[in-house]
Amino acid sequence: MQSDLLKDRLFDLISEAEPADFSFAEIVRRRWQSIAKPLGGLGAFEDIVCRIASVQKTENPTVEKRALAIFCADNGIVEEGVSQTDSSVTRVVYENMKRGMSSACKMAEIASCDVFPYDVGISPCGTKNFLKEDAMTFSNAIESIFRGIEIAGELSSRYDILATGEMGIGNTTTSSAVLASLLSLDASVVTGRGAGLSDSSLKHKIEVIRRGIEMRNVDKTDVLDVLHKVGGFDIASMCGFFIGGAIHHRPVIIDGLISAVSALCAVKLCPHVSDILIPSHVSSEPAGKIVLGALNLEPLVTAGMHLGEGTGCMTVLPMLDMALNVFRTMPTFDDISIEAYKPL
Repeated sequence: MQSDLLKDRLFDLISEAEPADFSFAEIVRRRWQSIAKPLGGLGAFEDIVCRIASVQKTENPTVEKRALAIFCADNGIVEEGVSQTDSSVTRVVYENMKRGMSSACKMAEIASCDVFPYDVGISPCGTKNFLKEDAMTFSNAIESIFRGIEIAGELSSRYDILATGEMGIGNTTTSSAVLASLLSLDASVVTGRGAGLSDSSLKHKIEVIRRGIEMRNVDKTDVLDVLHKVGGFDIASMCGFFIGGAIHHRPVIIDGLISAVSALCAVKLCPHVSDILIPSHVSSEPAGKIVLGALNLEPLVTAGMHLGEGTGCMTVLPMLDMALNVFRTMPTFDDISIEAYKPL
């Protein structure tokens, strides 16, 4: 009964999300076409600025105030030897993040982005070993989504654009399990080496995911069932965070594989989430291209990154600053008295 009430409450919240207003994109597109440069010269960055305007519902889009939320959680599946390190590393990195001493934090200093690490399930409060039992209860999954929605709401009151990151030993295993389930793909297609597994360890990781999905009897058509059986608290919370972005009219930048899988979960629960998604890079994990393809997104950066934490998001923020500076300050064709380019 409690689970049913939580599910009803979740979908009541989801119903508050609205589609982006793409009439603002048309206004912004006209401004891009008037600027004294080749039409579409900044490629995808022009499209992203149009999208941000549509989400923020303004013809003057801004990303001046930005926040990175890093969701940290442990995964019981680590017991099966799917990672090089044990769960103790998650808390160590989380504590370093709170002191501004992680890769994403250092990049955020340059990107002028505030960083907020969140403990959403660090050991001993992490998930269970999904080879032996459900990763979490159904209620836990929904409560984690609520947590992400709440965090998005808090940050949306102060920031123009939000970014996602994560930290958790074993989370490439859980994200691969979730993605394999949602897209009905074999584990071998979506599973990579994570932090650097050997060939034999990768083979073992694939088999663990394959067996876990089978043993849990996952309903691949039900995101909530997938999350509670083979997911992670970081994935569930980030799923909520993306939904919160749609509710509060804030664009949200996707980081790497785990973040993108969370975004896919959010889109399946709340289709309006697709409007607010900003891609950053494509993870070098095998599933990186697959999940972006499922989201109909193209990465802004392809650099072989697979660090996590939100480092991909930090990479693209300065690029967005440059694009927006062109958008705001570049003279138009009329300003410099030359004939405007026209589509041929």
